[in-house]
Amino acid sequence: MDKTSLIGIILGIIAVGVGMTFKGVSPMALLNPAAILIIILGTMASVTIAFPMNEIKKVPQIFGILFKEQKTLSIEELIPLFSDWATVARKEGLLALEAKVQEVDDPFLKNGLSMAVDGQSAEFIRDVMTEEIEAMEERHQAGATIFTQAGTYAPTLGVLGAVVGLIAALGHMDNTDELGKAIAAAFVATLLGIFTGYVLWHPFANKLKRKSKHEVKVKHVMIEGVLSVLEGQAPRAIEQKLSTYLSKKERLNVITEGESING
Repeated sequence: MDKTSLIGIILGIIAVGVGMTFKGVSPMALLNPAAILIIILGTMASVTIAFPMNEIKKVPQIFGILFKEQKTLSIEELIPLFSDWATVARKEGLLALEAKVQEVDDPFLKNGLSMAVDGQSAEFIRDVMTEEIEAMEERHQAGATIFTQAGTYAPTLGVLGAVVGLIAALGHMDNTDELGKAIAAAFVATLLGIFTGYVLWHPFANKLKRKSKHEVKVKHVMIEGVLSVLEGQAPRAIEQKLSTYLSKKERLNVITEGESING
């Protein structure tokens, strides 16, 4: 589970709830059915209008991505893997990696290695794998855009909710107590709109973009690794090449581990 998503939501709720308490406002004031209906259902309606059904259907799956850790191999795990494959390929030939293909769980990497073993050219492999990355990026971008738009609509719907509340408040001009309560309730919609927009939807969109960027980076490492093995590069050269995708500290750790294994 991606704990940062859950922790962030909890901290956001605590921040608003405790802040309201310090200001002398009961957090129970947020339990306003009319405001919740306008903001939540209104945002859902706006997003449904803005996107085709085939993209809306994927929203539950997108929520799963937000709250689950990515299962892709890390770059630190890939480097020694490609180094081992390069050693086998240089000693026994590419066909010796056929058994290794069955051990790979990642479909993208498995497909790339299979093409290399089957004798496809480096240019063909790069084109196929790059096109797959581009298609994946497009899917990820569509998911992030849904939440970006939701974050844009929600605060505006909050203003709409406040206007509706103020219209209702005007009906109590002859009763000061009721007028004050109605005005307070009117701004609950604005609060909920801003909260959901800038504490939930926009951050969700950003997280999806960051996860997509990381996955794309890992897949580019896979492409370079497969092509390096195909071209018969030395294991040490592959390690140095792929280590450029890591930070200085991570690079030193990978190189140190590689030396201790080889030593």
